[in-house]
Amino acid sequence: MITCPTALELQTAVDAFDRLADGPADARGAFLARVADNARALLQREAALGGAGEAGEQARLAALLGVEGEVSDLNRRLCQAIQSGAIGPRDPALLAHLRATAIARIAIDQPTYCGLEALLDA
Repeated sequence: MITCPTALELQTAVDAFDRLADGPADARGAFLARVADNARALLQREAALGGAGEAGEQARLAALLGVEGEVSDLNRRLCQAIQSGAIGPRDPALLAHLRATAIARIAIDQPTYCGLEALLDA
């Protein structure tokens, strides 16, 4: 579910940091080490939750659009359907899809977000 940067790009950056870093010698080094640690944690959450999140997104998109396909293609089709008016902005299935997709992404990107628990309970 990581889209920008991709999980591969993020892993490549962390690997490069690990090869170059000798440890936090100063405040900047300590900050960069914390950034790398956060990136590692994000990659672990992506590995644990990303597949299920993307599969759910794909299934919801396919149900909304009535076609199968890759998530990126289905998202493009969804945008076109909303733009053309084929799917209204208040369509309950659309809103449920957007909510579920946002929750799945927040669980990976910002699991300590204070509103996530409320979203999961609602």
